[in-house]
Amino acid sequence: MNEAVKHRDTIELRHLRYFVAAAEHGSFRKAGASLGVQQSAISRRIHDLEDRLGAALFHRHSSGVRLTFAGQRYLPCVRQILRSLKEGAQDIASVGRSENGMLRIGIYSSIASGFLAELLRTYGCRHGDIRIELVDGNPSEHIAAIRQLRIDAAFVTGTRDWPDCERTHLWSERVYVVLPDHHALVARKELKWQDLIEEPFVVSETAPGQEIHDHLIRELANLGQHPDVQVQSVGRDNLLSLVAMGRGLTLVSEAMTVAQFPGIAYRPICNEVLPFSAIWSRENDNPAFRRLLSLAKAMTSS
Repeated sequence: MNEAVKHRDTIELRHLRYFVAAAEHGSFRKAGASLGVQQSAISRRIHDLEDRLGAALFHRHSSGVRLTFAGQRYLPCVRQILRSLKEGAQDIASVGRSENGMLRIGIYSSIASGFLAELLRTYGCRHGDIRIELVDGNPSEHIAAIRQLRIDAAFVTGTRDWPDCERTHLWSERVYVVLPDHHALVARKELKWQDLIEEPFVVSETAPGQEIHDHLIRELANLGQHPDVQVQSVGRDNLLSLVAMGRGLTLVSEAMTVAQFPGIAYRPICNEVLPFSAIWSRENDNPAFRRLLSLAKAMTSS
Protein backbone atom coordinates (compact mmCIF):
# COMPACT_ATOMS: atom_id res chain seq x y z
CA MET A 1 0.00 0.00 0.00
CA ASN A 2 1.49 3.37 -1.01
CA GLU A 3 1.87 6.28 1.42
CA ALA A 4 -0.96 8.31 -0.11
CA VAL A 5 -3.44 5.48 0.48
CA LYS A 6 -2.14 4.96 4.03
CA HIS A 7 -2.57 8.67 4.76
CA ARG A 8 -6.05 8.66 3.28
CA ASP A 9 -7.09 5.78 5.58
CA THR A 10 -5.69 7.39 8.75
CA ILE A 11 -8.11 8.90 11.27
CA GLU A 12 -6.42 11.45 13.48
CA LEU A 13 -7.39 12.58 16.97
CA ARG A 14 -8.23 16.05 15.70
CA HIS A 15 -10.76 14.56 13.29
CA LEU A 16 -12.60 13.06 16.24
CA ARG A 17 -12.41 16.19 18.36
CA TYR A 18 -13.69 18.37 15.52
CA PHE A 19 -16.53 15.92 14.82
CA VAL A 20 -17.72 15.92 18.46
CA ALA A 21 -17.48 19.71 18.73
CA ALA A 22 -19.51 20.19 15.54
CA ALA A 23 -22.15 17.71 16.72
CA GLU A 24 -22.43 19.42 20.11
CA HIS A 25 -22.58 22.98 18.70
CA GLY A 26 -24.58 22.21 15.56
CA SER A 27 -22.30 24.50 13.61
CA PHE A 28 -18.81 24.36 12.13
CA ARG A 29 -18.33 28.02 12.97
CA LYS A 30 -19.26 27.58 16.64
CA ALA A 31 -17.19 24.40 16.87
CA GLY A 32 -14.18 26.28 15.48
CA ALA A 33 -14.69 29.10 17.98
CA SER A 34 -14.82 26.67 20.91
CA LEU A 35 -11.62 24.95 19.81
CA GLY A 36 -9.78 28.06 18.72
CA VAL A 37 -9.46 27.07 15.05
CA GLN A 38 -10.86 28.42 11.82
CA GLN A 39 -14.28 27.28 10.57
CA SER A 40 -12.65 26.21 7.31
CA ALA A 41 -10.32 23.87 9.24
CA ILE A 42 -13.29 22.23 10.96
CA SER A 43 -15.14 21.82 7.66
CA ARG A 44 -12.07 20.43 5.88
CA ARG A 45 -11.18 17.88 8.58
CA ILE A 46 -14.74 16.62 8.91
CA HIS A 47 -14.89 16.23 5.13
CA ASP A 48 -11.65 14.21 5.39
CA LEU A 49 -13.19 12.08 8.13
CA GLU A 50 -16.27 11.40 6.02
CA ASP A 51 -14.02 10.37 3.14
CA ARG A 52 -12.10 7.98 5.38
CA LEU A 53 -15.30 6.44 6.76
CA GLY A 54 -17.10 6.37 3.45
CA ALA A 55 -20.25 7.92 4.95
CA ALA A 56 -21.71 11.39 5.43
CA LEU A 57 -21.80 12.42 9.08
CA PHE A 58 -23.65 15.74 8.77
CA HIS A 59 -26.48 17.30 6.84
CA ARG A 60 -25.28 20.82 5.91
CA HIS A 61 -27.79 23.65 5.83
CA SER A 62 -27.67 27.44 5.98
CA SER A 63 -28.15 27.66 9.76
CA GLY A 64 -25.65 24.98 10.66
CA VAL A 65 -25.24 21.21 10.57
CA ARG A 66 -27.25 18.20 11.77
CA LEU A 67 -26.07 14.63 12.27
CA THR A 68 -27.02 12.02 9.72
CA PHE A 69 -28.08 8.54 10.84
CA ALA A 70 -24.47 7.41 10.41
CA GLY A 71 -23.28 10.43 12.42
CA GLN A 72 -25.68 9.59 15.23
CA ARG A 73 -24.36 6.03 15.36
CA TYR A 74 -20.73 7.23 15.26
CA LEU A 75 -20.97 9.94 17.95
CA PRO A 76 -21.19 7.64 21.05
CA CYS A 77 -18.24 5.60 19.79
CA VAL A 78 -16.10 8.69 19.29
CA ARG A 79 -17.03 10.08 22.70
CA GLN A 80 -15.97 6.79 24.31
CA ILE A 81 -12.65 6.86 22.47
CA LEU A 82 -11.91 10.43 23.59
CA ARG A 83 -12.99 9.64 27.15
CA SER A 84 -10.72 6.59 27.29
CA LEU A 85 -7.78 8.60 25.97
CA LYS A 86 -8.36 11.29 28.58
CA GLU A 87 -8.68 8.81 31.43
CA GLY A 88 -5.57 6.98 30.28
CA ALA A 89 -3.59 10.22 30.13
CA GLN A 90 -4.77 11.17 33.62
CA ASP A 91 -3.81 7.75 34.96
CA ILE A 92 -0.32 7.94 33.49
CA ALA A 93 0.08 11.50 34.76
CA SER A 94 -0.94 10.46 38.26
CA VAL A 95 1.63 7.65 38.20
CA GLY A 96 4.25 10.16 37.05
CA ARG A 97 3.29 12.41 39.95
CA SER A 98 3.32 9.39 42.30
CA GLU A 99 -0.31 9.98 43.27
CA ASN A 100 -0.93 6.26 43.30
CA GLY A 101 1.21 3.19 43.12
CA MET A 102 3.24 1.02 45.42
CA LEU A 103 6.65 0.85 47.06
CA ARG A 104 8.33 -2.27 48.47
CA ILE A 105 11.27 -1.43 50.74
CA GLY A 106 13.76 -3.71 52.46
CA ILE A 107 14.74 -2.49 55.93
CA TYR A 108 17.35 -3.20 58.58
CA SER A 109 16.92 -0.30 60.99
CA SER A 110 13.96 0.33 63.25
CA ILE A 111 11.22 2.57 61.89
CA ALA A 112 10.17 3.62 65.39
CA SER A 113 12.41 6.69 65.30
CA GLY A 114 15.35 8.25 63.52
CA PHE A 115 15.96 9.18 59.89
CA LEU A 116 14.08 6.29 58.29
CA ALA A 117 11.01 6.87 60.45
CA GLU A 118 10.98 10.55 59.56
CA LEU A 119 11.51 9.80 55.87
CA LEU A 120 8.57 7.39 55.71
CA ARG A 121 6.37 9.70 57.76
CA THR A 122 7.10 12.71 55.52
CA TYR A 123 6.67 10.68 52.35
CA GLY A 124 3.35 9.33 53.60
CA CYS A 125 2.08 12.85 54.28
CA ARG A 126 3.05 14.02 50.78
CA HIS A 127 2.00 10.90 48.86
CA GLY A 128 -0.81 9.36 50.87
CA ASP A 129 -2.08 7.26 47.97
CA ILE A 130 1.17 5.32 47.70
CA ARG A 131 1.02 1.88 49.30
CA ILE A 132 4.24 1.09 51.16
CA GLU A 133 5.27 -2.46 52.05
CA LEU A 134 8.25 -3.01 54.36
CA VAL A 135 10.29 -6.21 54.11
CA ASP A 136 12.67 -7.42 56.84
CA GLY A 137 15.70 -9.37 55.78
CA ASN A 138 19.46 -9.44 55.50
CA PRO A 139 21.33 -7.37 52.89
CA SER A 140 22.07 -10.28 50.55
CA GLU A 141 18.36 -11.18 50.41
CA HIS A 142 17.44 -7.56 49.78
CA ILE A 143 20.02 -7.15 47.03
CA ALA A 144 18.81 -10.28 45.25
CA ALA A 145 15.24 -8.95 45.40
CA ILE A 146 16.37 -5.55 44.12
CA ARG A 147 18.11 -7.07 41.12
CA GLN A 148 14.94 -9.00 40.28
CA LEU A 149 12.88 -5.82 40.81
CA ARG A 150 10.83 -7.58 43.51
CA ILE A 151 11.56 -4.69 45.88
CA ASP A 152 12.29 -1.10 44.92
CA ALA A 153 15.07 -0.36 47.37
CA ALA A 154 16.71 -1.41 50.60
CA PHE A 155 18.15 0.62 53.43
CA VAL A 156 21.17 -1.33 54.64
CA THR A 157 24.20 -0.76 56.83
CA GLY A 158 27.58 0.06 55.45
CA THR A 159 28.93 1.79 52.37
CA ARG A 160 29.62 -1.27 50.24
CA ASP A 161 28.93 -0.99 46.50
CA TRP A 162 26.90 -3.86 45.03
CA PRO A 163 27.26 -4.93 41.36
CA ASP A 164 24.40 -3.81 39.09
CA CYS A 165 23.02 -1.56 41.83
CA GLU A 166 23.11 2.12 42.70
CA ARG A 167 23.97 3.26 46.22
CA THR A 168 23.90 6.49 48.18
CA HIS A 169 24.81 7.05 51.82
CA LEU A 170 21.94 8.74 53.66
CA TRP A 171 22.45 8.75 57.40
CA SER A 172 24.39 7.29 60.33
CA GLU A 173 23.38 5.98 63.74
CA ARG A 174 25.36 5.33 66.91
CA VAL A 175 25.78 1.73 68.05
CA TYR A 176 24.34 0.82 71.46
CA VAL A 177 24.91 -2.09 73.80
CA VAL A 178 21.82 -3.60 75.37
CA LEU A 179 22.47 -4.71 78.98
CA PRO A 180 20.41 -6.00 81.90
CA ASP A 181 19.43 -2.96 83.97
CA HIS A 182 21.28 -4.43 86.97
CA HIS A 183 24.58 -4.90 85.06
CA ALA A 184 27.64 -3.13 86.49
CA LEU A 185 28.33 -1.36 83.16
CA VAL A 186 24.99 0.46 83.38
CA ALA A 187 26.71 2.88 85.77
CA ARG A 188 28.74 4.24 82.83
CA LYS A 189 27.27 6.73 80.36
CA GLU A 190 29.35 5.41 77.48
CA LEU A 191 31.20 2.16 76.86
CA LYS A 192 34.33 1.11 74.96
CA TRP A 193 34.95 -2.17 73.20
CA GLN A 194 37.56 -2.98 75.85
CA ASP A 195 34.76 -2.93 78.46
CA LEU A 196 33.00 -5.74 76.58
CA ILE A 197 35.86 -8.20 76.08
CA GLU A 198 34.72 -10.65 78.77
CA GLU A 199 30.99 -10.30 78.13
CA PRO A 200 28.83 -13.00 76.50
CA PHE A 201 26.47 -11.89 73.70
CA VAL A 202 23.23 -13.14 72.23
CA VAL A 203 21.98 -12.46 68.70
CA SER A 204 18.97 -13.58 66.70
CA GLU A 205 19.32 -15.94 63.78
CA THR A 206 17.00 -13.60 61.85
CA ALA A 207 18.14 -10.27 60.41
CA PRO A 208 20.10 -8.35 61.51
CA GLY A 209 21.51 -11.08 63.77
CA GLN A 210 24.19 -12.22 61.33
CA GLU A 211 25.47 -8.69 60.84
CA ILE A 212 25.64 -8.11 64.58
CA HIS A 213 27.46 -11.42 65.01
CA ASP A 214 30.03 -10.50 62.36
CA HIS A 215 30.47 -7.02 63.82
CA LEU A 216 31.14 -8.40 67.30
CA ILE A 217 33.64 -10.95 66.01
CA ARG A 218 35.47 -8.28 64.01
CA GLU A 219 35.66 -5.63 66.72
CA LEU A 220 36.56 -7.87 69.64
CA ALA A 221 38.97 -10.01 67.62
CA ASN A 222 40.93 -6.82 66.95
CA LEU A 223 41.44 -6.64 70.72
CA GLY A 224 42.75 -10.21 70.83
CA GLN A 225 39.56 -11.78 72.18
CA HIS A 226 37.24 -14.28 70.54
CA PRO A 227 33.82 -13.35 71.91
CA ASP A 228 31.18 -15.75 73.17
CA VAL A 229 28.25 -15.14 70.83
CA GLN A 230 25.19 -17.38 71.06
CA VAL A 231 22.71 -17.43 68.17
CA GLN A 232 19.11 -17.76 69.35
CA SER A 233 16.05 -18.71 67.27
CA VAL A 234 13.97 -15.84 68.62
CA GLY A 235 12.64 -12.50 67.45
CA ARG A 236 13.69 -9.08 68.68
CA ASP A 237 11.36 -8.89 71.69
CA ASN A 238 12.37 -12.30 73.03
CA LEU A 239 16.01 -11.47 72.40
CA LEU A 240 15.66 -8.44 74.67
CA SER A 241 13.97 -10.69 77.24
CA LEU A 242 17.07 -12.92 77.19
CA VAL A 243 19.22 -9.86 77.82
CA ALA A 244 16.99 -8.84 80.75
CA MET A 245 17.37 -12.38 82.16
CA GLY A 246 21.16 -12.03 82.10
CA ARG A 247 21.78 -14.50 79.27
CA GLY A 248 24.06 -12.07 77.44
CA LEU A 249 24.35 -8.62 75.91
CA THR A 250 23.44 -7.59 72.38
CA LEU A 251 23.86 -4.63 70.02
CA VAL A 252 21.30 -2.36 68.37
CA SER A 253 21.42 0.77 66.25
CA GLU A 254 20.39 4.09 67.75
CA ALA A 255 16.91 4.14 66.22
CA MET A 256 16.03 0.92 68.03
CA THR A 257 16.72 2.37 71.47
CA VAL A 258 13.38 4.19 71.40
CA ALA A 259 11.77 0.87 72.35
CA GLN A 260 11.39 0.73 76.13
CA PHE A 261 11.58 -2.81 77.44
CA PRO A 262 11.48 -3.90 81.10
CA GLY A 263 14.75 -5.04 82.63
CA ILE A 264 17.19 -3.61 80.06
CA ALA A 265 19.31 -0.50 79.56
CA TYR A 266 21.00 1.02 76.51
CA ARG A 267 24.53 2.42 76.53
CA PRO A 268 26.36 3.84 73.46
CA ILE A 269 29.75 2.55 72.36
CA CYS A 270 32.29 5.37 72.14
CA ASN A 271 32.97 6.55 68.57
CA GLU A 272 31.03 3.63 67.08
CA VAL A 273 28.87 4.88 64.21
CA LEU A 274 26.89 2.77 61.75
CA PRO A 275 26.38 4.24 58.24
CA PHE A 276 23.16 3.49 56.37
CA SER A 277 22.80 3.52 52.59
CA ALA A 278 19.97 3.21 50.10
CA ILE A 279 20.45 0.53 47.44
CA TRP A 280 18.34 0.24 44.28
CA SER A 281 18.45 -1.21 40.78
CA ARG A 282 19.62 0.90 37.86
CA GLU A 283 16.65 -0.47 35.94
CA ASN A 284 14.05 0.66 38.48
CA ASP A 285 11.78 3.25 36.85
CA ASN A 286 9.07 3.29 39.54
CA PRO A 287 8.21 7.00 39.89
CA ALA A 288 6.98 6.43 43.45
CA PHE A 289 10.46 5.22 44.39
CA ARG A 290 12.17 8.09 42.56
CA ARG A 291 10.12 10.51 44.66
CA LEU A 292 11.18 8.71 47.83
CA LEU A 293 14.86 8.82 46.85
CA SER A 294 14.63 12.52 45.98
CA LEU A 295 13.03 13.24 49.35
CA ALA A 296 15.67 11.18 51.19
CA LYS A 297 18.52 13.07 49.51
CA ALA A 298 16.86 16.41 50.26
CA MET A 299 16.45 15.49 53.93
CA THR A 300 20.10 14.40 54.09
CA SER A 301 21.37 17.69 52.68
CA SER A 302 19.09 19.92 54.76
